[in-house]
This record gives sequence, structure tokens and C-alpha cells, in this order.
Amino acid sequence: MAINLTKGQGINLTKTAPTLSRIRMGLGWDRKSNSGPEFDIDCSVFVCALNGAGEPKLMSDSHLIFFNNLSTPNGAVQHKGDNRTGAGEGDDETVLVDLGKIEADAAEISFIVTIHEGAERGQNFGQIQNAYIKLYDDATGVEVAGYDLDATFSSETAVQFGSLYRKEGQWHFKAVGAGYRLTLGDFVAGYQ
Repeated sequence: MAINLTKGQGINLTKTAPTLSRIRMGLGWDRKSNSGPEFDIDCSVFVCALNGAGEPKLMSDSHLIFFNNLSTPNGAVQHKGDNRTGAGEGDDETVLVDLGKIEADAAEISFIVTIHEGAERGQNFGQIQNAYIKLYDDATGVEVAGYDLDATFSSETAVQFGSLYRKEGQWHFKAVGAGYRLTLGDFVAGYQ
């Protein structure tokens, strides 16, 4: 049975699902009716190591996974493609994470969702509903944990949905749910 998380809550995946080795992260959202022109919402993944101050920083430009770079160099993290409209049932975008292939110095894998040209188009997450992130065991298809974003974002154009992170050799998942008025480029600059 899946664990339903709330904002800021986390679980120790190594203890909760000890056989978990390949994770499928499913992200989804719906546009509210009468919210203007179509949205292009994008999931990006930042694979980070810790710098000297203990802050997560992008391991390399190739460790930013998004619609123009669908995989890390070793294939440990793979984005399964950009759903430009969010139409259809189920997960809108999917990311596969093979924990066995993740580099030893990788400490955090953050899942950031942005609205492409959101500020220029006057679009924000206040016009989005039913947003979630789900973590599945890719081998069995069983949902391990999920987080339904319950916050109201009135002007934010980006949201950090969640993060996988390694602590003392064990993998954890945290439901973040933090909204920002930033672009993907702003996030990249912050993680470099």
C-alpha cells in the first residue's frame, strides 16, 4: 500500500522498500477550465552532488535532465519525454531512476516542474489543479509513495515537487511542494 505524504514529509526508501532498485517517478497535473491558452509544463531533474558547504549543486550540465537532454551520461536517470499539453489520464511525464547506476557522489535528485514561458504568457500554478508526484517500483508497477500538492500557488511559475536524496548510504524521498517565480534557467543558475 502506498504511503501518502504531505508537504515536507519524507520516507526512508531503503527501509520502506528494501528491494527497490529501479524507480519510476510519475508527475501529473490538470489545467483548470477557462484558464486561457494551452500550457506547456515541463518536468526537469537535477542530479546533484554536495559542494564544500554541503549544498546540492548540479554534477555537470549533462546531469540536468529535461526535454532537450533526456538521460544522464550513464543512463541512470531517464526522462521518458515531454507531454506538451498534459492531456490524457494518468501521469503526464515520467522519469526512470536506476539507483544502482547513480554515481557514488550523487547526493540529491530534485524534480522541478516549470511552466514554459509562464511569466511571458501570464500563466502560473494557480491555474493548475490535481498536481502530484508518485514514486513507483518500476519492476512491479506498485506505487510506493505519493504526494498530492495541496498548496495554492497564485503567481508561481515553478514548483519543486519532490526530491530523492542519499543520507548515510540510504535513499530517501521527500515531498517538497515549494513554489517559485522562476524559470528553468533560473534554477540551472542556482544549482551551478
